[in-house]
Amino acid sequence: MFQHITTHIFLTVLMYIFIFLSMRIMGKREIGKLSVFDLTISIMIAEIAVFVIEDIERPIYDGFVPMATLVLIQVLVAQLSLKSRKLRLLMDGKPSILISDGKLHRGEMRKQRYNIDDLLLQLRGQNIDSPADVEFAILETSGQLTVIEKNKGISSTNQSGNSSSSAEQKEQDKSSQENSSGGSDGSDQSGKSDRSGTVKLPKHKIRYEGLPIPLIMDGKVQDENLEMIGKNRFWLRTQIRQKGVSDFREVFLCSIDHKGQIYIDPISPR
Repeated sequence: MFQHITTHIFLTVLMYIFIFLSMRIMGKREIGKLSVFDLTISIMIAEIAVFVIEDIERPIYDGFVPMATLVLIQVLVAQLSLKSRKLRLLMDGKPSILISDGKLHRGEMRKQRYNIDDLLLQLRGQNIDSPADVEFAILETSGQLTVIEKNKGISSTNQSGNSSSSAEQKEQDKSSQENSSGGSDGSDQSGKSDRSGTVKLPKHKIRYEGLPIPLIMDGKVQDENLEMIGKNRFWLRTQIRQKGVSDFREVFLCSIDHKGQIYIDPISPR
């Protein structure tokens, strides 16, 4: 019994050391930035290590040989990828553009199985209110979303959002907008669109003022959100017709921000 436990401990420590050295040989890359090829190699090495630890009757070289082979394959492919871009694209793939100039690329999103909720979640995580504010959104081969805002040239790939200076700039823009519109709040009580294309919203009903409210998603009207801003489908149909869209089913995404700006992305390009 004692010998059996000792053998398991020895194999566990041995596998840990071997896997640790293998990962160091394979290169310094964050787990979240591993390519599909690197992730596959890592999973296979871990599975082989489990088989060696579980079956103490099996010779150790039955695990070392395939693990060393996988490490060798990864190193060789990595070296060849440094010299061949075609091989890099074959093994890692290439980045996909999901948004360009505020327009959603639905075909690419469908190809990557990236839905609108995932995209909006990633944008909110980087302090971006609406796709209309995005110059480019690029889905990297590692699965991270790189976002470049319009007129700012700021790129962000982490989940903690943009820099503090960007947030301060947004706060300043928000304050200036409120100051400039302070004298005109009482001039329009009808709730209709003004000449600039904005809509007056009941601010006491907007729970999260900085976030846009989706009105249409994937061609389906979000009636709860319409009711929240005090509007109906007739008003919404009028708004999309002003943008050249005749039916709700032709809209991939329609949202309105706290300033009353309406964003519409049609399914079929006009």
